Amino acid sequence: MENEQALHREIKSFVLRQGKITQGQQRAIEELMPVYGLQYTGEKLDLASAFGRDNPKLVEIGFGMGHATWLIAKNNPKNDYLGVEVHLPGVGALLMQMRDNDVGNLRLIRHDAVEVLRNMLADDSISGFHIYFPDPWHKKRHHKRRIIQSEFVNLLCQKLKSGGYIHLATDWEEYAKWMLDILRSNSQLVNKSTSNDYVPRPDYRPLTKFENRGVKLGHGVWDLIFVKK
Repeated sequence: MENEQALHREIKSFVLRQGKITQGQQRAIEELMPVYGLQYTGEKLDLASAFGRDNPKLVEIGFGMGHATWLIAKNNPKNDYLGVEVHLPGVGALLMQMRDNDVGNLRLIRHDAVEVLRNMLADDSISGFHIYFPDPWHKKRHHKRRIIQSEFVNLLCQKLKSGGYIHLATDWEEYAKWMLDILRSNSQLVNKSTSNDYVPRPDYRPLTKFENRGVKLGHGVWDLIFVKK
């Protein structure tokens, strides 16, 4: 119980940067969340009913403005995707892209990711988790706010099916090393890297404009993929 309370405090330490929402994003939220959104209820979610089929279910945590999210869903129609984000402009932006690109295998929840995982997702039910470019919280005194912590990875493993994966990506090398150490220390996970560290960016993860600009400037990006035994 003490560990669970610590985990709850840890994840709740994110800072909600609201940002300015455009009229288009607000309209998309009003019109499309009833279609593509799922309410946080605190009760177990029947994902097969939510998508109308029993295909593999993958979850993206913290999708930002959602460009990679809708592209991955669009390009992998045999999978179903659940996006979890607290940033309202990002939710609106993704809904607009889903509408404009006719993406039907994606659903969104606007709520704290840990509460969604703990209370709404069944154990051994998820085929993969995507967490791309989470806030690195650069200052050492803020490292406790990082989402990738041992307790959080344990929670991801609890929800993953055997053979399911965790895919992380960051453009901050020190955070990449932090992630690698935490994932390596989890006995339930196996690193997909042949060199036991990082993997090349998989084809399914599209290059964002920001990332592409950084790559051209010589900035690094690190991908990690670990699979549950």
